[in-house]
Amino acid sequence: SLRIAGKYRLIDRLGAGGMGLVYLCEHIRMKRLVALKVLPSSQSRDAANLERFFREAQAVAALKHPNIVQAYDIDADSGIHYLVMEYIDGINLEKLTANVGPLEPVRAAHYIAQAAEGLQHAADRGLVHRDIKPSNLLLDRDGCIKILDMGLARFFNAPFDAASQKLDAAIIGTADFIAPEQALNSQNVDIRADIYSLGCTFYFLLTGRAPYEEASVTQKLMLHQSRDPMPIRDYAPHVDPRLAEVVQRMMAKKPEDRYALPADVTAALAEWIALPIAPPSSEELPVNPHLTRAEGRSPSTLGRTGMAGA
Repeated sequence: SLRIAGKYRLIDRLGAGGMGLVYLCEHIRMKRLVALKVLPSSQSRDAANLERFFREAQAVAALKHPNIVQAYDIDADSGIHYLVMEYIDGINLEKLTANVGPLEPVRAAHYIAQAAEGLQHAADRGLVHRDIKPSNLLLDRDGCIKILDMGLARFFNAPFDAASQKLDAAIIGTADFIAPEQALNSQNVDIRADIYSLGCTFYFLLTGRAPYEEASVTQKLMLHQSRDPMPIRDYAPHVDPRLAEVVQRMMAKKPEDRYALPADVTAALAEWIALPIAPPSSEELPVNPHLTRAEGRSPSTLGRTGMAGA
């Protein structure tokens, strides 16, 4: 079977295209399943950029929180640089909402509060995500939310994703969920930009649509700065007006008008997250075919794709 740097056995390919190249692997000695994410070649050709990636990946590896996907290792093999992460058996919130429709408000509040707790842990250590969106929030079988690519959005930003645009080197993020100030200069934003993007994600979970879904990319960037989206209750009249107000404050155009910290978001949601929710059902999270293949430890399609194609 295919191996990477002698340490990881490749089992299956988890994603490609907008996600970058991501593989399910097993650590050969520890027998631990991991997700191995390849740094795009455009990012690894520049030595200064590569050095920044390693520096930021080291900072991310120091994060240890139940709501953040753990980074285990960074390495290179035959000129291909990669990040080794905790493998999550679950589904991202974009796919979940596409499958089941808008989420029940209490459930959505639980997921957003968990993401806020992970963001607070990162903020305490000076990290900003810069690309919070439903597809970067993973839900596992126990109902735990895990933030993907914490602090590494500039390296794994997905210009080929239909909703993502790498307009120039100064803009990192996804047009549907980007904070107004981030579209002007993503390098100097603080955690309040993540709070805005988390608010847009909350809007998406409650309504099943992004705030400015029908607009073009350029229009979306302008609308985030100039116009409030349609009220949540126009699409979802069952949402408590006070919960809609929390989302509205998260999405305030000016950073100073938002919650100052992710912990403030969690506090604002206390009433709703005090109510219990069930973990995702087996219909929402069916048996994972990648894990079925992992039990046999067979390389599946990787014999054809492999790392050479990355």
